[in-house]
Amino acid sequence: MRLKLAYGRDGLWVDLPDRNVTVVEPRFVAGLPDEKAAITQALRRPLSSLPLRELAAPKDTVAILFSDITRPTPNNRLLPPLLAELSHVPRKRITLINATGMHRANTEEELRGILGDAIVDGYRILQHDGSKQDELVNLGRTRFGHEILVNRAYAEATVKILTGFIEPHFFAGFSGGPKAVLPGVAGARLVLENHSAGMLDDPGATWGVTGGNPVWEEMLEAALKTAPTFLLNVTLNNETPRAITGIYAGDLRAAHQAGTAAIRQTAMVAVDAPFDIVITSNSGYPLDLNLYQAVKGMSAAAQVVREGGSIIVAAECWDGIPDHGEYKNILRMASSPQALLKVLRQPGFLMVDQWEAQLQAQIQCRADIYVRNSYLSDKEIRAALLHPCRQIEETLAELLARYGPDARICVLPEGPQTIPYIEGRQ
Repeated sequence: MRLKLAYGRDGLWVDLPDRNVTVVEPRFVAGLPDEKAAITQALRRPLSSLPLRELAAPKDTVAILFSDITRPTPNNRLLPPLLAELSHVPRKRITLINATGMHRANTEEELRGILGDAIVDGYRILQHDGSKQDELVNLGRTRFGHEILVNRAYAEATVKILTGFIEPHFFAGFSGGPKAVLPGVAGARLVLENHSAGMLDDPGATWGVTGGNPVWEEMLEAALKTAPTFLLNVTLNNETPRAITGIYAGDLRAAHQAGTAAIRQTAMVAVDAPFDIVITSNSGYPLDLNLYQAVKGMSAAAQVVREGGSIIVAAECWDGIPDHGEYKNILRMASSPQALLKVLRQPGFLMVDQWEAQLQAQIQCRADIYVRNSYLSDKEIRAALLHPCRQIEETLAELLARYGPDARICVLPEGPQTIPYIEGRQ
């Protein structure tokens, strides 16, 4: 069996056995025939909201949150029709804010790539930095006791528009919706507390769960505290470039709920029993830019790997581990996943990127993880407490020798674009 995994921009072909292999993919949904017209219609006929044009007056100040380079949100196709609906508002009163969360600022080249030259040259663009206290405003506390510090330029705008795309998320349930605010434009400490070990240890903090998920519920609470005016979210398929399959616009809660209901039907796939070996991608470019992001692919695979099984994740990792952030440093704080979890669960421990390290370690406590990439050395992979994989076929042959020729294999060619689960456990 020959399959193509989503990997970088071009994909990765692998040769697999012809027996005992189950391929799990999202149900394909064709892209909308006229994206621009569909976006415009959604903005004019939103869910539980007035049309966007009626929500903004020329005297208003408008803040539009957009996703950074690590997300496949088609900003360059999404924002032009949105901005067209705001043509009656002077451009000098409109600010586009890169909702970076705890990620690095994007370069000008990256901004031009995700937004297009016309937007970069024609509008004021800010890049959120949650570490700059003077750029944050305090809106009180959540029911979890965490201070709600958010980007001042966003909070003080009279019209606040959230954009993004919806897919299952490994501890927030689903992306999109309130994530544009938390973590998107939140203060660093709020992100750390929302992503802390205690919050992520809650069994509700997992793929496809919102109600009863403390991480998502706090995200929603914080977002609502900012009084968002309008949400524009989309769902995407796996074409290149990813086509828009659905548009969800209007009230934050109503629009996001409609989007998550749709994506649940296409991306959540039941299987009958756990597998010995799960091969996954990290959904290709741009999602597989580094090892940090590849934890999502590991987590998707972990939903259906058996205790003592193995996961092979294919992620290009052109951005390395990466060198920015603390993920790499946290992984070096212990010599094993079990020891690392003890470090992370110490009372009061808060450190940037600890959530990714925690979820990686939790998965490793039940399965071995092998990483196929194009930029990191075997030494770097081992330093991250993982096993290197030069060729998937070679690693798979070694694992079949360990588990036996009848070992059950699952393949997730689109990585976390598909979230498998054991029948009866969702």
